[in-house]
Amino acid sequence: MHRRQFFVQSLTQWLGYASLLLFAGLAPGVSQAQPAVTLLNVSYDPTRELYAEYNAAFARYWKAKSGQTVTIKQSHGGSGKQARSVIDGLDADVVTLALAGDVEALHKNGGWIPADWQKRLPHNSAPYTSTIVLVVRQGNPKGIKDWDDLIKPGISVITPNPKTSGGARWNYLAAWEFAKRKLGSDAKAKEFVARLYANVPVLDTGARGSSITFAQRNQGDVFISWENEAYLLEKEFGNKVDVVYPSLSILAEPPVTVVDKNVERKASRAVAEEYLKYLYSEEGQDIAGKNFYRPAVSEKAKLKYAKQFPKLNLFRIDEAFGGWAKADKDHFADGGSFDQIYAKK
Repeated sequence: MHRRQFFVQSLTQWLGYASLLLFAGLAPGVSQAQPAVTLLNVSYDPTRELYAEYNAAFARYWKAKSGQTVTIKQSHGGSGKQARSVIDGLDADVVTLALAGDVEALHKNGGWIPADWQKRLPHNSAPYTSTIVLVVRQGNPKGIKDWDDLIKPGISVITPNPKTSGGARWNYLAAWEFAKRKLGSDAKAKEFVARLYANVPVLDTGARGSSITFAQRNQGDVFISWENEAYLLEKEFGNKVDVVYPSLSILAEPPVTVVDKNVERKASRAVAEEYLKYLYSEEGQDIAGKNFYRPAVSEKAKLKYAKQFPKLNLFRIDEAFGGWAKADKDHFADGGSFDQIYAKK
């Protein structure tokens, strides 16, 4: 065989072999394209704007890092209701809920996550924080300055239902602790909160529903609100509302976690874990601040948004109520203080 014929035959055989390898995704230096992946983030009411921006940023980051296309779907509602939906089978890859008690329910009811879930990410798995403030009509015509103004006759208060809304539980506990410190006992605090809820005309299931009731339906004189939700209202209805910071409020630490049973079954753990870790990145922390959440770990973001968040006397749930497990049992479980108060309304 002539050298030229041998060369052509050898080249043809090699190209055929290489084509087979390429078809199988095994050619040297060529990585097999990863299939697109979809995540479901089950969150609470006021995070819609935050995650609309964050999801787009994470999708860009993940595509650049891994070459894989990721689509993130969102589910929003009252935090407690959302937790129950996941327990009942809603196919969440991650949850980003309003309070640790709602996330802990995923462990207690079906073992969806491990007992040590809160230790898997920095800052007790809370990448941003918030607090509870008061939103009033522009010019504050009722002169509302603090929690004790909310129990005055004729004041209509808008707040969601603490049986379904995590934000509502923060609201309830912030008012309770204010009264306890001012009046001196849990018994007096209970009377105070009972008078407050006597001024509540309607209980929406979630914080966003209460926001709509106050700002769009024009019900109520004051809305007990997440800080970020208050700023969103001020941004959208700036000529109609004002934000009032009370003398005392609660440090809200909304936690996040992967839902282990689901990510194992769906083989989505790697991207789901990275999705939550990226909340702690400089970009993730900046997006949190831009959407009126307080960055938890980035000093750069904290400094950038410092002027946006007035200093406030904040207490932690552990110091005032012994943690979420005890607070839930004492106040929000069937027969707890809220049921006792609201049954008498």
